[in-house]
Amino acid sequence: QVQLVESGGGLVQAGASLRLSCAASGRTFSNYRVGWFRQAPGKEREFVATISWSGGITTYVDSVKGRFTISRDNTKNTVYLQMNSLKPEDTAVYYCAAGISGTVSARSEGRYDYWGQGTQVTVSS
Repeated sequence: QVQLVESGGGLVQAGASLRLSCAASGRTFSNYRVGWFRQAPGKEREFVATISWSGGITTYVDSVKGRFTISRDNTKNTVYLQMNSLKPEDTAVYYCAAGISGTVSARSEGRYDYWGQGTQVTVSS
């Protein structure tokens, strides 16, 4: 089992920055790929970013490329999502998820076995 706890969300104005953290406990976190997903009101949850177990490979949804950066510190069992130049359309509940390697796309929710409870990010215009 892996337990995930997100933090760092909040209410900010457009153009501001936030850094989300995903703290893990349980099994060896460094073995897991980690993804960030988000769900806006009335919409389905969508992929945002993912990072390989080593941190060497990252992937982003097009809408956040150049603004968001995913990183991890396996010594701290934590994955981060640095979000710059925030836009009102980034408003959502952000979830982190962890999963062992598999054949399912890393952009898919099905790749991940463990999920956090989410943290709210609200960007005002």
